[in-house]
Amino acid sequence: MLLYSVTFAYPSTVRATYAALALAFLGLAATLPALAAAFFSGPLADRYDRGSLMRTVNLGSILATVALVTDLIYAPDTHVAVPGPSGFYLPLWLLLLYPAWAAIATTNSLFRSPYNASVPRLVDTHDLGLANGAIYAVAAGTSATATVSVGLLLALGSPVYALGIAFVLFLATQVALLLIDVDLSASRRSVLRSVWTEAREGYAFLVGRRGLFEITILSLVVSFLAAIALVELALYIEDWLGLSSGIWYGALTAASTAGVAAGFLAISHLRFEHRAGRIIIFLTFILGAALVALGLVHSVWLALAILFVYGAMSGMIVNILLSTVQATVPDEMMGRVFSADEVGSFALIPVGQFAGGILVLTLHVQGTYLLAGGTIVVFAFVMLAFFGALRRLGYEPRNLVETPEGDPP
Repeated sequence: MLLYSVTFAYPSTVRATYAALALAFLGLAATLPALAAAFFSGPLADRYDRGSLMRTVNLGSILATVALVTDLIYAPDTHVAVPGPSGFYLPLWLLLLYPAWAAIATTNSLFRSPYNASVPRLVDTHDLGLANGAIYAVAAGTSATATVSVGLLLALGSPVYALGIAFVLFLATQVALLLIDVDLSASRRSVLRSVWTEAREGYAFLVGRRGLFEITILSLVVSFLAAIALVELALYIEDWLGLSSGIWYGALTAASTAGVAAGFLAISHLRFEHRAGRIIIFLTFILGAALVALGLVHSVWLALAILFVYGAMSGMIVNILLSTVQATVPDEMMGRVFSADEVGSFALIPVGQFAGGILVLTLHVQGTYLLAGGTIVVFAFVMLAFFGALRRLGYEPRNLVETPEGDPP
């Protein structure tokens, strides 16, 4: 919804340039606070009750959403001149939107580590793939439904109504968290040290697990390149597909999210544990090819199918990563490992969003999608050739035995 609102904050005569930069600034607005939150979320998750931590940060998401709604209701129409192309400006309501969006990105970063670290406390190791598949498929399905609703609301009314969906989802999450009566505190054997020291321990642990570390490198590169293309989805719809309705934006986003749900469910039934790394490399190749295909088709129906495939590949990769970490990392270290992986995986996403805006100005929409997707395809071959630990990555769900290097056999 925010991407759509930013895109259409400008008249069509300057949309391709001004909106591209405004979208880039939207990505950068959340960079430092979200990365800082991700850095510290792991140590916090490994020293405090994870349930209480999740409830606290989700409340922050609710308050930030209220701030967004307030901004869009009043929507001051004053324009603020900022550096950029000749005449470039930001509407005041958009400028005020950036810190509220940064707050939501920050609370989401703080939420993910304790959440992912809590799952293995509730299910057996051999059911982690199925559990992650079910949890995230339901979440993605709910998100897809909400996204379609957002598209309809954008076409029929104000973006404020669309934000109401986000508010309801955050509120429902808060209610669900309040109903959890399980102690989710980390099982610690080591003494508490400073948050900074424990965060560094998480990075050291991740680097020592060579296969997991190579997945983090993969995520860093792929997330950066995917962000370059997907932050410009609204422009892709208008400039490349020749459509302008918010319904299509909602439909394409929902197709990707539905694909994520399908991917989470599908991979959980394939028993990937022994071949986790090799499967991730193959899925990365398909993911990059999907972005290339988006730059080659002019049919919205083909784009819907391609984005579904893209989402499915993403869901499969994330399920494998989550399950592998949950199965092989000690509980007292798990929050920090998820935190370290998240910082490594998502550190360049805002930079990728900014780069996407710049590339659209020079290569246009098609060139941006072809470059991003093609580079991911090439990187998949690089991983296949040089990422030996990732190729060997896997685990035995019933009898976990770690090698001296720290990777499961």
